[in-house]
Amino acid sequence: MKLLRLISLLAGLSMTMAGASAQISLTPPAAQPPAGAPAAKKEAPPKPKAPPAAKQPTAPKPATAPKPAATPTPAPSPAAAFEDPNVDVVYGAYQRGMYKTAFDLATTRAQHNGDPKAMTMLGELYANGLGIKRDYAKAADWYQRAADAGDREGMFALAMMRLSGRGGATNREQAVKLLASAAKLGNPKAAYNLALLYLDGNTLPQDVQRAAELLRVAADAGNPEAQYALATFYKEGTGVPKDIDKAVRLLQAASLADNVDAEVEYAIALYNGTGTPRNQAAAVALLRKAARQNSPIAQNRLARVLVTGQGAPMDKIEGFKWHIVAKTAGKGDPELDERFSEISAEDRAKVQEAAKKWIGTANK
Repeated sequence: MKLLRLISLLAGLSMTMAGASAQISLTPPAAQPPAGAPAAKKEAPPKPKAPPAAKQPTAPKPATAPKPAATPTPAPSPAAAFEDPNVDVVYGAYQRGMYKTAFDLATTRAQHNGDPKAMTMLGELYANGLGIKRDYAKAADWYQRAADAGDREGMFALAMMRLSGRGGATNREQAVKLLASAAKLGNPKAAYNLALLYLDGNTLPQDVQRAAELLRVAADAGNPEAQYALATFYKEGTGVPKDIDKAVRLLQAASLADNVDAEVEYAIALYNGTGTPRNQAAAVALLRKAARQNSPIAQNRLARVLVTGQGAPMDKIEGFKWHIVAKTAGKGDPELDERFSEISAEDRAKVQEAAKKWIGTANK
């Protein structure tokens, strides 16, 4: 459940290109704060270089809802589920989209067995309108029951509702307590979001060291957003000693989990051999992947690589296509504009057609 997705910190990245025969370099500058995020309080020197900040949470999404049970197993008959506590037919039904069945089974478990996982499931179903009419108040009630029974997923979900004001009045103090309790019980999403609150300096006093500790907990548990954020901390020396090698290892882990921002930064590290052995072929492959995921920064970097032929075979049509696509998304590049004006009218027409086709497909 990506309720507080970390926005890219790479909006100001630059890459120098001194001509077609010169070696290009991908060099990330200082990070910039996410657009629209709450302004963080400024620290006394040395000042953190705009670490990630929390955004207003949104309603839980069914595709990535916190799992109200252990690792799913093949579902036996409903009767067997109550004989074997390790079998979770409720979550099995939820995974298969059988929401009404999941609702009925969870209701039975919650009412007759006092099962906190079933209570969290009912909260999810009500919050997302799955198998039942959406009702934030009932969702919050079931999350509260689950949290009172000690379920860390219920605590986390209720905290996000209290932050957003869904299902009741906004209550940041209660949200912080719930996130802290859930994080203490090992919920990585709670640790990550609590770290963001320590960064924005509004709900909690800004404390980048405490934020770094919480990010480390979430990163160690495999949360890719936390891995990317902590990598930024190590790269800039924010709340932790500056350590490029650790930063790159975290970027690699997050990129393997398909975090697009991490894919771009890790590609840059691979291209330049920063904190990792140089591998331009792998870097370009990652840039292609991120470009196809509509990262304007990746599209711009890939355009430069393809136009110059440094790190990949030269392909000006494809390269300028990505330049136009990135420019349309707000990532302009005057130097590539100049180079684009130098190619033939026929090639420019091919580029425009390819870019138009990609943009039309991406917007569907």
